[in-house]
Amino acid sequence: MSYLLKFSLILFVQIIVTSVTIAANFDYQLKATKVAENTYVFVGETEDFTFENGGNIVNTGFIVTSDGVVVIDTGSSLRYGNQMKEAIASVTDKPVVLVYITHHHPDHFLGNQAFKGVGIVALGETIKNINNEGAGFADNLYLMVGDWMRGTDVLAPNHVAELGLVTMGRHKLEIMSLAGHTSADMAIFDHTTGVLFSGDLIFHKRTLTTPHANFEQWLASLTTLRALPIKVLVPGHGPITKTKKPINEMVDYINWLDETISNAVNDGLSMTDAMQIELPERFKTNALLKSEFSRSITHLYLSYENLVFKRVN
Repeated sequence: MSYLLKFSLILFVQIIVTSVTIAANFDYQLKATKVAENTYVFVGETEDFTFENGGNIVNTGFIVTSDGVVVIDTGSSLRYGNQMKEAIASVTDKPVVLVYITHHHPDHFLGNQAFKGVGIVALGETIKNINNEGAGFADNLYLMVGDWMRGTDVLAPNHVAELGLVTMGRHKLEIMSLAGHTSADMAIFDHTTGVLFSGDLIFHKRTLTTPHANFEQWLASLTTLRALPIKVLVPGHGPITKTKKPINEMVDYINWLDETISNAVNDGLSMTDAMQIELPERFKTNALLKSEFSRSITHLYLSYENLVFKRVN
């Protein structure tokens, strides 16, 4: 047997063994981190979707109240949602009575099936977006993370969010309708504990994503969030913090990205050339900076070109 053939067989066996090991577990290893009184977060990885992480790249959470448990976002699959329920049950014997979905991106709502029978609440535009785009998102995740998605189907929220203050036990939750990351972004601020669940309006130590971004709306939303008396900030992605620094960093990056793409278009650069632009040192501690910058060029470049180059006919 040739050396090359032996090497190929060994590599094939290693791939099979690794795949079987991953498939045998399908354990998201969700650990509830207490961030305030009665308030817990499952902190995801600051990574892309992979077969290894199964889509566990998002922060989800829950609040234990005397009226029951309030869940914020349900993760990227039915498996995630079921494991989330088990992890919640290890903290409290109170039932889940309400689920809030912050927006329509798949890592935030595809665990909804695990909470079927519970009131699942979202902004009206989010429900519309899930009905329009959810099936395509689920198909893409099946391709990106494989069998972690087994049994996952789209379950849209069944209630439109009541905006303003909602009282759950001793917790006074402010349900906020904002936009910018998508056309409908819910943020939840608990006036009792000072915890802000920002959804993907805020990324921390992880470069933001822009497939549905509107920078003007996003900056306005960040101004609104910055005015809150935040004690604990739970971003949609990245580590939890007790400062508003991530909001300032988001504003800085969005303004830089907007200016950079505008300048590239006005200078006549192609998308490929724009992707080679040197990235500022101050952003290089954020995970996935290069890849997300390139994706943002792909997402946004045409819309900027359309502002600069008018049709001659």
